[in-house]
Amino acid sequence: MTEVNTSIITCQNLWQVFGTNADTALSDALSQSEGNSDTAATLLRDKGFIPAVQDVTMSVGVGELFVIMGLSGSGKSTLVRCMSQLLPSTTGDILIEGENVVSASKKRLIELRRHKMGMVFQHFGLFPHMSVLENVAYPLKVKGVGSKQRRSRAAEVITLVGLEGREDSFPRELSGGQRQRVGIARSLSVNPDIWFLDEPFSALDPLIRRQLQDEFLKLQATLNKTIVFITHDINEALKLADRIAIMRDGKIVQIGTPTDIVLNPVDDYVREFSNDVAKGQHAKVSSVMLSGENPTTAEDPGLTTTMTLDTALARCVNLYNPVPVRDETGNIVGNVRPADLATALQAEDL
Repeated sequence: MTEVNTSIITCQNLWQVFGTNADTALSDALSQSEGNSDTAATLLRDKGFIPAVQDVTMSVGVGELFVIMGLSGSGKSTLVRCMSQLLPSTTGDILIEGENVVSASKKRLIELRRHKMGMVFQHFGLFPHMSVLENVAYPLKVKGVGSKQRRSRAAEVITLVGLEGREDSFPRELSGGQRQRVGIARSLSVNPDIWFLDEPFSALDPLIRRQLQDEFLKLQATLNKTIVFITHDINEALKLADRIAIMRDGKIVQIGTPTDIVLNPVDDYVREFSNDVAKGQHAKVSSVMLSGENPTTAEDPGLTTTMTLDTALARCVNLYNPVPVRDETGNIVGNVRPADLATALQAEDL
């Protein structure tokens, strides 16, 4: 599994098992299986336990938009609730900036949620008797921030999510997309370093969902938060993610960039997610270029490492010789043959 160098969240051998005396049952199962997690999970299921999260080890980098996806019941929401310790894990470690929150006191967890973590869920639970501004300011009120300061901060984030002018409206007067924006603004009011979002757009119609995805990416470009985002929609994951973790039966079966997931699925389960994806819209030039080689041709169609294969091929449609590929700073870092772009799009794996 791909890991990151500068981590803000690290999970180590994390298990969440549901059932009476689950910790004892898990210890026994791991002992009987000699530490084999798959065998231990089978033993637990045979005894009526539910290993919802199974031996997860992973890291999330500072400023990374990390998407967790999988089918219903795969364990993705349970994993995120363990990360935030809304749900105490059965065993394993969860490090937030190096602090093991598994052993943190209740008081410390409350402090972390008030100051460091923001959370947005599919059902965002706005207070119907409060205005938009009052809803957004509520976490600051709980935190003990004074009235003038919290109203100022609430107004700031309301503008940030595009709801300026609706401060005095009530939730019943808003559309579904607007209510979700209020939920996002409320979670941002305390300026968290880490943002957990559990299928925040799944209850919205497709058009509003796409619009909010676009707005979300603009917001992240401005704020640069560390985000753990849950979805069951592969297109949403590919659009938003820096990296994607695919879960099945409580396990993470693959972690990779969107290009990794699309071009190099580890098994049929992962491959099934991207069967209907337009691969050329997600695979990047970096996946087919030859690194470090500067072609002698004068032809330069302006390809970059992060450009999609579709876009790159369109620029090279009348070219035949290798062309340069540049990084985000404009430096040439390799080259690619136009024929290789076409071959990649026609490959059986695509």
